Amino acid sequence: MSADPTARILVVDDDPGIREVLCDYLSQHGYQTFGVGSAAEMDQALAATPPDVIVLDLMMPGEDGLSVVRRLSGKGPPIVMLSAMGEDTDRIVGLELGADDYLAKPCNPRELLARIRAVLRRPREAEERDTPSLCFAGWRLDLLRRELTRPDGAATPLSAGEFALLRAFAERPSRVLTRDQLLERARGGDSDVFDRAMDVQISRLRKKLDDGSGHELIVTLRGEGYMFDAKVERR
Repeated sequence: MSADPTARILVVDDDPGIREVLCDYLSQHGYQTFGVGSAAEMDQALAATPPDVIVLDLMMPGEDGLSVVRRLSGKGPPIVMLSAMGEDTDRIVGLELGADDYLAKPCNPRELLARIRAVLRRPREAEERDTPSLCFAGWRLDLLRRELTRPDGAATPLSAGEFALLRAFAERPSRVLTRDQLLERARGGDSDVFDRAMDVQISRLRKKLDDGSGHELIVTLRGEGYMFDAKVERR
């Protein structure tokens, strides 16, 4: 599979050896890849040349990866987080804060490449202007701006993964969607996403969709999957 020559990947890792290996590998597969060693250098790179995906190390001197994810969630490009083997709690926290995917270090560059491709392949129909918004239960999901507005008019930030998942639900209301169908539509067909990662994404999205009315928009159907319980209008 050839890469989009316009796609830019920013690798943020304080280990120069790992950074060089990943940058070289991704560059060989056609991506415009550049690396930095700290969150401060990342901020400079974001201001100069915004990337399409950030590959972010969890443990770094100064501001760590979890703090970066919290700060950029819903406001920056998709983030694929790298964490040391065995740090399951930190990886789950990273997903809850807004990371779009994670890999344990040391990671196989081929697997990282597959995850990045899956993130870049996520539906970009938001660019289409014929149906700019999906409206449900007082909420409005702007597909062009990739923004979610609450019934009270307040904006609710979404990570790239949350946006893709909510769109998958809202475009198929009152239909049972299995976990595999959601993974296919929201994360890409060959994305090797752990079940727990999907659980975290849905739990996080439910919290953001809680407007205090008591109406749960994402319903769990045990043994079957999930259903979006709302009437959806395209505007």
